[in-house]
Amino acid sequence: MANQPSPATGSQSALRTFFVSGLGTALEFYDFVIYGVAAALVFPQVFFPDLDPLTATLVAFGAFGVGFFARPLGGMVFGHFGDKAGRQKALVVTLLLMGFSTLAIGCLPSHESIGAAAPILLVLLRLVQGFAAGGEWGGAALFGIESAPAGKRGLWGSFTSMGIGIGGILGSAVFAIVSAAYDDNLADFAWRIPFWLGGVLVLIGLYARLSNPAGKPLQPRESTRLPLVAALRLRPREMLLCTGIAFGYVTIAYIGSTFFLAYATQLGYGSTEALLFDVSLSVAIVISAPLFASLSDRLGRRTVMILGALLMAAGFFIFFALVGRHSLPIACMAYVMVGALMGATQGPIPAFLAEQFPRHMRYSGMSAAYQMGAAIGGGTASSLATAILIATGSPFGVAAYGAAALALVAVCSFLLRETAHMGMEEIDADSGTETGAEILRSA
Repeated sequence: MANQPSPATGSQSALRTFFVSGLGTALEFYDFVIYGVAAALVFPQVFFPDLDPLTATLVAFGAFGVGFFARPLGGMVFGHFGDKAGRQKALVVTLLLMGFSTLAIGCLPSHESIGAAAPILLVLLRLVQGFAAGGEWGGAALFGIESAPAGKRGLWGSFTSMGIGIGGILGSAVFAIVSAAYDDNLADFAWRIPFWLGGVLVLIGLYARLSNPAGKPLQPRESTRLPLVAALRLRPREMLLCTGIAFGYVTIAYIGSTFFLAYATQLGYGSTEALLFDVSLSVAIVISAPLFASLSDRLGRRTVMILGALLMAAGFFIFFALVGRHSLPIACMAYVMVGALMGATQGPIPAFLAEQFPRHMRYSGMSAAYQMGAAIGGGTASSLATAILIATGSPFGVAAYGAAALALVAVCSFLLRETAHMGMEEIDADSGTETGAEILRSA
């Protein structure tokens, strides 16, 4: 394979790539995660105080979900920008937007101060967060995948998955520390501290991305005027199946990171204990995602994705049975189990989706497909899970919902081509159809 790091520099390159791809994503998704934590624990009282607690939580999750519907637009805009101008420039802009919106949320007046304007401003800033996050995931993943040595694209692509987990750890840990310091009284003032800290932490990721050399730009003959149009015309099947994988995975990811948090507090666990559970889940993801991604480099993406989806579906039912026992150690164990199983799909996803598209349309194709699935799945997951719990009174209805989403992941993974053992030059050379060159010129 061309342009691969030499063995002598591979270790250094891996660390540098992780710093830009993984750590940058961690800082950006810290901002995204703390919004979800606040939506579960604080925003019902601060921005929707006139509603009963469970309904207020449902509405807060609805506001949380709004940001997901800006993600496809962010994926399309930054995917186009990244394919045309380079990955680095797109990643710098997404980081700045996320930092600004997070800092601004931390400064918002409450409903008590300015009435209905408070939740309206919250939703608007949430849309900015979603727009930025929509462009972040694909660009950060590609930074690792396109730099990876032969046979390690899955592992290097999982740096982004690890970053999301690290962001979850940081967000939950900061909220847990603040919650403990303020005796679980987050609603008055303490909830703002994680948001202010997030705005400052983004500067670290910005330094990492600006100090790293920009990737090799596309040559004019490789460039496409509208990369997303080319992806839709040349890779419609892949676009649809990648969207299905994203829908299924992001559905269970946000059931795990937001609904589980609210559910724990409904069972009587304190907010500090619930945040400890969230940290446990994220730690397990950080450890398991690269392990399963590396396994996908050897066994194939489809095998690991399908096996991981089936195991996770069973794990959902076991989780609710364990958490319902009202034992702190057993509940922690249940969250660790779910996090470990989530890593089985989260680890290989970046490389699996990226490898479905040649380089000149890769950022646009994978970002648009992933973010469309994320918008539909993640944007409704917490609200639907809460509604199912209200309607049925049983958490096992939520488990069935998660299992159905994971079945979709397994089916779509089976229908996609296996790419783990293909060279990037082979993937990049495949335009998709016999008339590919003509379509690329017209796009």
